[in-house]
Amino acid sequence: MVKNTKVVYKKLPPALPAVGEHIALETSELDIDNVKLDDGDILIKSLVLSADPFLRARMREPSIKSYAPAYEIGQTMDGYGVAVVVKSAHSVFKEGHYVYGGIPFAEYSHIPKSYVSSLLLRDEAKRDQLPLTYYVGILGMPGMTAYVGFYKYAKPKKGDTIWVSAASGAVGQVVGQLAKAEGLFVIGSVGDDQKGEYLLKNGFDAVFNYKTSDMDEQLTKLAPNGIDIYYENVGGKHLDAAIAHAKNHARFAMCGMISQYNLENPEPVYNLSWIPAKRIQMDGFVVLDHEETIADEFTTKMTKMIKDGKIHFKEHVAIGIEKLPETLVGLFSSATFGKAVVQVAEQ
Repeated sequence: MVKNTKVVYKKLPPALPAVGEHIALETSELDIDNVKLDDGDILIKSLVLSADPFLRARMREPSIKSYAPAYEIGQTMDGYGVAVVVKSAHSVFKEGHYVYGGIPFAEYSHIPKSYVSSLLLRDEAKRDQLPLTYYVGILGMPGMTAYVGFYKYAKPKKGDTIWVSAASGAVGQVVGQLAKAEGLFVIGSVGDDQKGEYLLKNGFDAVFNYKTSDMDEQLTKLAPNGIDIYYENVGGKHLDAAIAHAKNHARFAMCGMISQYNLENPEPVYNLSWIPAKRIQMDGFVVLDHEETIADEFTTKMTKMIKDGKIHFKEHVAIGIEKLPETLVGLFSSATFGKAVVQVAEQ
C-alpha cells in the first residue's frame, strides 16, 4: 500500500484561485500489487509536474471552448509531467520507462490504453544526464513554445530589436537567449530587479522593471528607432506599449496574456488602430499545432545548446506534490522565478 495524493479542481475561481478553495489536495491509499491493468494500460508514478499559466485558463465554464478543455468540478487536474512506468500491460511502454505528456496531477495514475498513445518515451533523460525537470521546461512545452514562436512567427533577422515581456519566465528566458544567439538586440521586461540582473548575465542586452519604471520611457530610451519584434506573454498595458513602439511591418508573436487571466475587468488596449497603420503582423499560436513537425529538430538543437553551455535555464523547483497548488497560484503574483516545476519523487 502506498499513499496517493492528487490535486483536485474544486470550484470555479472568479479571479485568482485560492489554495484549498478552488484547488485542493486529496489523499487515498493505493494497493499497487493489486491494480488490475487491461491490455495496453500502464500504471505510472509521477516524478516531475509542470505548473503553467495556461492551466488557469482551463479553470472556466465548460461552455467556453478553447484549444485546451475546461476542467470539470471534482476532476483530478492534469498537465505536463514526466513519470516512470511502475506496472505495465503495454507492448512498448515497459516498467522503468520514462514517459512525458499530459498526465494527472497525482503521485500514481492508471493510464488507459486509449490515452497511452498520446505520451512520449523520454528515456533519453537517462542517457543525456540532464535534470529531469528540463523535460517539462526547456526541453518540454515551454521551450518548444519559445522555439516555435521565435523562429516561425517572429521571423528574426540579424540586427533586429526584440522586446520579450515576462522575460524571466519559462518561455521568455529561452526566447531572449535564442534571439541573442541569432544576433538580435534583446530587451526584456520583468517585475523584479533580481530577475533582471539574472537576464543581463544570460544573453539580454537590456532589461527594465515595469513595476518601478515607465514602460514608454524605457522603450523610448532602449529602442529609440522602435522594435522589430515583440514576443507577447503578458497583454494589457504591455501590448499597448508594444504597438506604440513598433516599427512599420513589425512582427508580434502572440504567445500568451498572463495579465488577463485572473481579472474580472482586464486592462484595455487603446492602440489597436495603429496595427493596420503600421502594418503590424500579429500571429497568435499554440505550440500543440506544431509538436509533430518540429519536435525532433527542436529537441536535437536545444539539447546541443544546453550541453555546449550556449543556453541556460532558470527553474523554480518545489518539492512534493503538496506544493503544486501554491506553485501554480504563485505564477500570477511573481512568487516564482524561472520555470515553475514540482518534483514529486526522485529521478
